[in-house]
Order: sequence, then structure tokens, then C-alpha cells
Amino acid sequence: MTITKSPLGVIETVYQHLRVRLVTGQLKPGEKLKISLMSDEMHVSTGVVREALTRLSAENLVVATPQRGFRVAPMSASELLDLTHVRIDIEGLCIRRSLTLGDVEWESAVVGAYHRLMHTPARDGHRQALPSTAWYSAHNHFHDTIISACDSPWLLKLRGQLHVQGERYRLIAASMIHHDERDLDDEHRHLLDAVTRRDIELTIELIGAHFLQTAKGLIERGADIWLAR
Repeated sequence: MTITKSPLGVIETVYQHLRVRLVTGQLKPGEKLKISLMSDEMHVSTGVVREALTRLSAENLVVATPQRGFRVAPMSASELLDLTHVRIDIEGLCIRRSLTLGDVEWESAVVGAYHRLMHTPARDGHRQALPSTAWYSAHNHFHDTIISACDSPWLLKLRGQLHVQGERYRLIAASMIHHDERDLDDEHRHLLDAVTRRDIELTIELIGAHFLQTAKGLIERGADIWLAR
């Protein structure tokens, strides 16, 4: 990987490159990050790599320890549950504002996102155990559209940060467990119905159950065996 951009552009490129590797599990939880090797690999200075890792530590994807350098942030079943409960709390606040403020155009966008999700194949092949990338994209778009009328930039920023952490668990665990037999179509259908009826409490309840069942499913099917304890 060779990068030829302005200093700020180089840092941004290295940051994005490492971020993808961290979220997708190419860099393993707890792994020591050797700055000199990474700078050689990407043909950039050690200062650029250090700056990118410092940014990633602010997102809790990397842990910085004085005199010991950087490591990939560890993962655990207990953290996954804690993260999920906090995600539910923040998602609920976003939902409350969005369902209160959303207009007809917003509601039409939600219905359209649901339609896209229902018409996106869940699998790329019959033997594929996990949902396809296209399905996950449509799934995220549906959930993002539901809260898109929320008028709080800070709530949306926090939601985005928590989503990244949740995706890190999902993507790393995905290769180690089999997809469950939940009826996700039914879950999303009930969710759409609650949203279009502007039933805030029911929508929050359904989202909470949706998130929590995913987290518990990862743990119950064996992901906690490889997660740090």
C-alpha cells in the first residue's frame, strides 16, 4: 500500500485503512500494533501511523498504554451486553425525537427503506450461513431512516459511535458462528407498523428486543469462547 497525498490526506487515508481492519477483525482483539512495521507496510512515516492510532484510540478501537504503545481494543461478552444496553438507550432517545418530528416525507422514506430491505436477498448463495453484504446495507439503511428525523446532532453522533462498536462485534463474530433462525422479516414488519402508527413506546420496545436478541445470540452460540474474559 503506497500513499501519495498531502500530510493531512495521508493521515486520513491511514486512519480509514486501519479503521476498516480493526472493525472487520483483520487486526485481532488484544493484538499489539507495531508502528514501525505498519509504517513500512503502508510506506508512510511512523508519525503518521501514530497519529492515526491516536485518533482510533479516541473511538475505543485501539488502546494506548504509556510506554507500551498501542493494542487492538479487547472484546468480551460482558462488554457486548453493556454496549447493547447503552445502544438501546441512545436509540430510544433518537426514536422518540424522530417519531415526534418526522413528516410525511420522512415516513415515506421509512416505508421505502423497508421495501428495499424486504426485496434484498438475504443470502448471496444457498449455502451461505450469514446474511449478504447487500442485506446488511439495506438493514442498516432501514434503521438509519427510522431515526433520520432526530434533530440532535450529539445523539446521532453517539449513536454512530456505538453502531461502529456493535458492528465490530458482529463482523468479527460472524465468521465463527452460524446465523440463527430468527424471523427477521417479521421483526421488521412489526417495527414498521409501530413506526408508521407513531407508537413511540412500542417502537422503542421492539428496537430494544431486536438489539438485545442479536447480542445474546452471538454469546449463546459460542462467540464468548474466543472473546476476552
